[in-house]
Amino acid sequence: MLAFLRKRWFLIGLVVLISVGLGLGLRDPAMGHRIRTELFRPRVIVMIVLFLMAFSLDSRQLGRSLRRPAPVLWASAVNYGIVPLLAWGTMRFQTVPDFAFGVMIAGSVPCTLAAASVWTRKAGGNDAVSLFATLTTNSLCFLITPFWLNLTTAQGVELDANEMVMRLLQAVLLPTLLGQSLRQIPSLGRLATIYKTPIGVVAQCFVLSLVFMASWNAGTYLHDNAEGPGWGGVILVWLTVMAIHLAAMLIAVAGSLLFGFDPRDRAAVAFAGSQKTLPIGVYLATDPKIFGDPNLLGPGLGVPFAIFPMLMYHASQLFIDTVVADWMAARLQRASEAHNRRALDLAGSAGEQATPEKSQTGSL
Repeated sequence: MLAFLRKRWFLIGLVVLISVGLGLGLRDPAMGHRIRTELFRPRVIVMIVLFLMAFSLDSRQLGRSLRRPAPVLWASAVNYGIVPLLAWGTMRFQTVPDFAFGVMIAGSVPCTLAAASVWTRKAGGNDAVSLFATLTTNSLCFLITPFWLNLTTAQGVELDANEMVMRLLQAVLLPTLLGQSLRQIPSLGRLATIYKTPIGVVAQCFVLSLVFMASWNAGTYLHDNAEGPGWGGVILVWLTVMAIHLAAMLIAVAGSLLFGFDPRDRAAVAFAGSQKTLPIGVYLATDPKIFGDPNLLGPGLGVPFAIFPMLMYHASQLFIDTVVADWMAARLQRASEAHNRRALDLAGSAGEQATPEKSQTGSL
């Protein structure tokens, strides 16, 4: 039981805090109004989260990927090119604008900062590739994410592209660069290595606080409007994000086979190309200057449920990728064992051929 809780505490926390947040908002919209609207700062929390995650990320192995950048480029292209296109194509089928925008937010954010490398290692893949793709997509986030969101939501909402670029530059790129820069100081680098797990836990707790506040606001909206997306819409959007993730993974692997990447690189590309980071998605969905504007669609008409497709995408990728990583690891293990057996057989055959030759030489 304890082992299960240690592995799944974050997902359990998501379920509990979403439920509690919705319940609080439905029960009394006035409760905590000042905390939610004045004191709570999503951008500051995201900056803390990304700084902590970047600080705990060991980038010393990037040199290996620089020598052969093709897998990194393909993973980044899938993550920032294919996935947004897939998300764009599904927006029209969603039942409410919240979910349509939420799907696009999930498709437009960069790769996860830590999970892609964790699952790549679990699958026996080349985590240098996944790490480089992670840093590449996150570094370009302030340019590419606003591009996709403005392109795909222009008919429904008016977003200030320059404002979004600047806010992402401050909230994503700067803390990421600062975290990685401090990591290069030897004493701080050792500290980050020793306390990598606690640092990750603290960062995830901050993410949970973002989710809780967003759920609280969504509950308040439900109380005031008495209308929600309905279970049919929820099921549809959840199936949508799962399909996008699986399609991206299949496209990433198919391209890797076409380009002739080795199995370890293919595993890295599969995860780095299809995974999406939660903190930036939550930030975009909740920031009052972006999709968290309560008057985004008109007076009193916001999209408080835009956060949920991002949560669904993240939760789904954790479960799906666990199964995929185990399957890849087993397949790589079988391939390695078969390779070793062939090598032993060849060595044995060579030895048998050499023995008669020695005998004949001796008789001469």
